Amino acid sequence: MVNKKFILNADDFGMSKAFNRAVLDGYHNGFLTSASLCANGKAFNAGVNEIIPECPNLGIGVHLNIIEGRSLTKAPMLTNKRGKFNNSFGQILLKSNNPQFLNQVEFEFRTQIETVMNYTKVDHLDSHVHTHAIPNIFKITAKLAKEYSIPYIRMQYEEMYFVPSIKKHLNFKYPPNILKILLLNSFTKQNKKVVEELGLKTNDYLIGVGYTGLMDDLTVEYGLKVLDDDCIAEALIHPCSYASAKNNQHYTEFLITQNKSLKDKINRLGFEITNYKREYANK
Repeated sequence: MVNKKFILNADDFGMSKAFNRAVLDGYHNGFLTSASLCANGKAFNAGVNEIIPECPNLGIGVHLNIIEGRSLTKAPMLTNKRGKFNNSFGQILLKSNNPQFLNQVEFEFRTQIETVMNYTKVDHLDSHVHTHAIPNIFKITAKLAKEYSIPYIRMQYEEMYFVPSIKKHLNFKYPPNILKILLLNSFTKQNKKVVEELGLKTNDYLIGVGYTGLMDDLTVEYGLKVLDDDCIAEALIHPCSYASAKNNQHYTEFLITQNKSLKDKINRLGFEITNYKREYANK
C-alpha cells in the first residue's frame, strides 16, 4: 500500500497580522495544517498569544530569517548599522565559507529558535528564502535541530512539473524559478547526508519553488500528480486573508487553504493531509 503524506505549510507566520489571520482562517475554515513562525516578525507576539492558542493541532516550525527585518542578536556581518538584515541569498551564499559569518548565523538561528520555543513546541525548521539550504548553513541548522530535539527539517527537492497554463510560464518569474530548482536540488543532494548522519527526519519533496510567486490550486495539484512513491510532500505558501489583498498573490495563496475541491483531489491522489507534529507523534 502506498503511503503518501501531504503537508500544507504557511511560511511567514508572524510577519504581520494579515499573515497571522490567514493562518487562523486557514486552520479553522480550510485544510492548513502547519505554519512556520518568524521570531523577528512584527506580529510575532500576536502570533504566539492570539493565534497559536486557538489552533491546538497546528504544526509549528521556526522560519529562520536572516534576509528581512531586524536581527535578534548583534550580527554585524548579517546586518546594517541599524541592526536590519541586508544580505541577499547570493551574498549569503558567497559568505557561507567564512567561519566568522557562520558563527554569527548560528548565534542568530539559535536565538530565533529559543525565542519561539519559549512559547510553543516546535516540530520543524525551515527558512526565509531557503537560506538554510546553503550546505554550510544547513549543517548549522541540522546541528541545532538535533540539539533542541526538533525532529524535522525542510528539504528543497522539487520534481520538475508543468501546469497547463500559458500565463504560468510566459512571465518574468518562472525562468528564474527553474534556476532556483536546479540550485536547490543540487544542495539537497549534499544536505541529505547531513540529515542521515544526525538521524533527523525531513520531507521527501517540496512544492513551491518552481512556481514561487505563482502558486495557486493548480500548482499544488499538478505538483502532487507527479509523485507516485511513498513520500512526505510539503507545499509552501505565503497566505494573506485580508480582503484588501484580493488582487494580491498572497490572497490567491490563502484561497488554496479554502479550496474544498482541491482537498478532495489531494485525497483522491492518495495523499493523507497531515503535519510534522502528527507524523512525529505517530512514529
